[in-house]
Amino acid sequence: MSIPVANPHAQYLSHKAEIDAAIQAAIEGNRYILGPQTQAFESEFAHFTGVKHSVGVGSGTEALHLAIRACEIGAGDEVITVAHTAVATVSAIELAGATPVLVDIDPAAYTIDPRMIETAITPRTKAIIPVHLYGGVADLDPILEIAKQHHLKVIEDCAQAHGALYHDRRVGSWGDVACFSFYPTKNLGAIGDGGLVATNDAAMAERLDLLRQYGWRERYISEISGWNSRLDELQAAILRVKLRHLDADNKLRQQRAAMYDEMLLGVVTPPIELANTRSVYHLYVIRHPQRDRLMKQLNDQGIGTAIHYPMPIHLQPAYRGRLGDTGLLPETEKAAREILSLPMFPEFAEGDVKIVADAIRNFGK
Repeated sequence: MSIPVANPHAQYLSHKAEIDAAIQAAIEGNRYILGPQTQAFESEFAHFTGVKHSVGVGSGTEALHLAIRACEIGAGDEVITVAHTAVATVSAIELAGATPVLVDIDPAAYTIDPRMIETAITPRTKAIIPVHLYGGVADLDPILEIAKQHHLKVIEDCAQAHGALYHDRRVGSWGDVACFSFYPTKNLGAIGDGGLVATNDAAMAERLDLLRQYGWRERYISEISGWNSRLDELQAAILRVKLRHLDADNKLRQQRAAMYDEMLLGVVTPPIELANTRSVYHLYVIRHPQRDRLMKQLNDQGIGTAIHYPMPIHLQPAYRGRLGDTGLLPETEKAAREILSLPMFPEFAEGDVKIVADAIRNFGK
């Protein structure tokens, strides 16, 4: 593709000198697992997000898995979330031994519809996982109120929303615990896998620290049953560099999104920002009734696109019949037929934004 939908290599080139120096320093530091780079990044990311504690782990999926475990949720428990998300959200719930309960989305914002949560609560419900999707923010006020009324944990899935705002406060600082992914295409992306769990709860942070490394407080002695899920020093060093540039890079995404908004006005259904939120546009997702034809035409012109996500989780082969069938989540299923992710990354040239927008305006002509 002459215009890719994402370009993590361009991100590396933007900060190449700093990243290369950080990698070299980490290698020469001779401490490659849970060393000074990871400790520094955890502190810096906690400060950025506005929480007291953060714990680096191996991936965004493991961040969710360990957060659920740290909330002492497991077999026989239920966790409410959405089917319109990366499959990691649901697989992490099952990995912890709990049962996912899926509810529909707000058709405009694509995030969990708070009105649907109350009817899904049972005596087995232990938590809600709102997913801050595409860089946008779920409507947290009613979610937090429902959780308070029913004594539920709120686990924020922030994998696509590093730096996004709700009431001028960053996501990841609202729930009991929050999970981040550093997959290379994310707003804050490693050059490999990585994840992190953030919380203001000191006891929660302590459990997470034990869970990520075999339950060790003393080396080789497992105090609790744990896993191996650690953010390595090289990735932490890279992420420390990129974190310093994250606000500026997010601003570039917001500027490109504003250009799309203006150029595509009245042509497609654009993404929206809910009241009191500020998206960081991990993705720029439009909606079109002839999505597949539009996608093919753009791809034929060398313009990269993607669908996030083409099949709701409850309809995928691994989950069909266990988590619900067709028609259960009408807004989720309709969105999956119409959404399309356009190119979006900080280094995306303004001239290329115009090329993409012109191609969409000329669709079918």
